[in-house]
Amino acid sequence: MKTPEKRRWISAGTAGVLAAGGLVVLAPWQSQATPPGEKTVTATLFERPFTSVAQACEEDLGPAGYGYVEVSPAMEHIEGDQWWTSYQPVSYEIAGRLGDRGEFEAMVAACDQAGVKVIADAVINHMTSGSGTGTGGTAYQKYEYPDLYEDGDFHTCRNDISDYTDRDDVQNCELVGLADLDTGSEKVRGAIAGYLDDLRSMGVAGFRIDAAKHMAAEDVEGIKAAMTEDPGFWVSEVIHGEGEAVGPDEYTGVGDVDEFRFGTHVKSAFEGGDLGSLQNIAEGKLDGGDARTFVDNWDTERNGSTLSYKDGDTYALANAFMLAHPYGSPNVYSGYEFDDEDAGPPSGGEGWTDMHARSDVTGMVGFRNAVGDAELGNWWSEGSALAFSRGDAGFVALNNGDAALDQSFASSLPAGTYCNVASPEGGCSDTVDVSEDGTVRTTVPAHGAVALHTGATA
Repeated sequence: MKTPEKRRWISAGTAGVLAAGGLVVLAPWQSQATPPGEKTVTATLFERPFTSVAQACEEDLGPAGYGYVEVSPAMEHIEGDQWWTSYQPVSYEIAGRLGDRGEFEAMVAACDQAGVKVIADAVINHMTSGSGTGTGGTAYQKYEYPDLYEDGDFHTCRNDISDYTDRDDVQNCELVGLADLDTGSEKVRGAIAGYLDDLRSMGVAGFRIDAAKHMAAEDVEGIKAAMTEDPGFWVSEVIHGEGEAVGPDEYTGVGDVDEFRFGTHVKSAFEGGDLGSLQNIAEGKLDGGDARTFVDNWDTERNGSTLSYKDGDTYALANAFMLAHPYGSPNVYSGYEFDDEDAGPPSGGEGWTDMHARSDVTGMVGFRNAVGDAELGNWWSEGSALAFSRGDAGFVALNNGDAALDQSFASSLPAGTYCNVASPEGGCSDTVDVSEDGTVRTTVPAHGAVALHTGATA
């Protein structure tokens, strides 16, 4: 979670990294290093009402083959129209602006019926920065939250974090004035674990742990160990910064890893006109088996560190690359249009980007499911274009140039006629022939893609 103040700090030169990964026994449960199952693609439907997420699962996510949907925080939070009010908890009741408990439960059930598991964004490092009445009607004061926390449940440092080279400052002082919970306390761990258990009891498959960097790794592990339900799939947010005291590798025993550096690398390659640099996309990053990748999220689309929906076809191509490349487990971000960086979500059906439902994106979700863990091969790149195979199961060519690319590519696909699943028109409206030796002779449109896999033939 980044408030406007924290976003300014990131814009000043610190790349973001979400961290957690590896297989570690946290008695009695075992963490998961990648989303379990064959459908490993997540869609983050940022600030979508729970009723809208349920509809998206039924109409878009399930049919497209997404395995997971990440939803914004469900707990009661401070009043306000800004998006970041969702990240200042007042209580752990399901009473935020996105819907009540009944709507949340119905969403989880509908998504499960559609074959999509729900990941809940959990804000557990802090509470609020001020006093007032929450979205569920709870009156609160900073450091005093009825029937939940009192002053002694928070760290005694009441200053804003100022020195990221000081571990104590980062993990015990306040993130932009937000009351910092003493997550080393058994009482606090028990309260948080109870909230997470409640979500799991409703069928939630796992969690994104907000602001995990500001909790000691052993505290996060302690919260997980205090749960009575199987904790499920976890992703912890840990901002990476050169020379800082707290790094993402410390949290690799907690669950999976969101790799922010992937998005910054992708932006550099697409904007710099050298897609060939993506051949080393894994270098200097977390191990691919621990990484959940994304082109952007709600923070990076606002601070400009990554591409965003405002980049049009280039943004769609970047998502196609992410879904085609074997590094990490992809997370497709789907938010809403904005001019004001603080603006909250649309109040009606207009203004959502619906990136998760675009035909050229859903086709690539199917591509990802079809190729599985097939190795990358037949790499070709030239300026703003690249192509590669995924074993003998798939092939993709991307062209971010201003002119169409007429080219012959090597692939390992069997001979036949294939549907271009990256076509904006969807279905099998565009077909491509593969010769007996695996050659793909095709025209890749300007700012377009051709993607073929053995599960989609004409």
